[in-house]
Amino acid sequence: MNILITGANGQLGNCMRNAVENATKNGKRKNEDIYIFTDVAELDITDADAVAKIVKDNDIKVIVNCAAYTNVEKAESDAQFAEVLNSKAVRNLADAVKANGGTLIHISTDYVFGGSRGNTPRTETEPTNPTGVYGVTKLHGEQEIGNSGVKSLVFRTAWLYSEYGKNFVKTMLNLTSTKPQLKVVFDQVGTPTYAQDLADIIYYVIDNRLMDGNEGIYHYSNEGVCSWYDFTKSIAEIAGNNDCDIQPCHSDEFPSPVTRPSYSVLDKTKVKDTFGISIPYWTDSLKKCIQNINNQA
Repeated sequence: MNILITGANGQLGNCMRNAVENATKNGKRKNEDIYIFTDVAELDITDADAVAKIVKDNDIKVIVNCAAYTNVEKAESDAQFAEVLNSKAVRNLADAVKANGGTLIHISTDYVFGGSRGNTPRTETEPTNPTGVYGVTKLHGEQEIGNSGVKSLVFRTAWLYSEYGKNFVKTMLNLTSTKPQLKVVFDQVGTPTYAQDLADIIYYVIDNRLMDGNEGIYHYSNEGVCSWYDFTKSIAEIAGNNDCDIQPCHSDEFPSPVTRPSYSVLDKTKVKDTFGISIPYWTDSLKKCIQNINNQA
């Protein structure tokens, strides 16, 4: 079976490469699938004809869409392109793989929930209510998938980080090693997600042919709950950056054009029950990621 990965140079795309390479190296691949990794240089997913051609020419049966407009603040002033990449391009992928009898695996976000609402972990069936352009366009992408009729699995995730690209962990590793003091918000609560853990689950689903019959929306993050302040404290502690005085603060001390979710913990019961998986605790995965970053240095 041939599988197309979009956004291959991003965080999750790079981790998908690792998932395939690690399974191959460890002799754990059940199927000798062919993975085709593309980024914008190889495939512009906003070009419907280009998407249809690569799917047809390579007989693609699964697309894993790791491409997205993810700059939450910039999206507020770049709404048109965010809509194109997060919604219209997703429909291109859905239509193309549907025409070839395949499945779309798409990554969405906790931002589809947006506004404040209690402190109970959010389930897949809970009403959506995005508050900013990023969340709205990602929700539109989910809706385009539904409207297309393609067989699909949508994984909503949150607070994604990895060894690759720009992300919160890498930023805080730098700041806690160079700044005498930091203020970090404590009134936004969620769960960090190591992109490698998510990539490994997606690979597992594909390699074990668990797509058919399990179509739908799933929530995936690591286990546990923390604030951005707690997250930063753990990053500094694991890295040994003990000279930085990290202080909690309120969100309104950092004015932003975006209203970020105050509580976006995802309920992962469905994904665990459906696929029979266990999910690592967030600090355990954070330690692995920081170790890998140190090994790259």
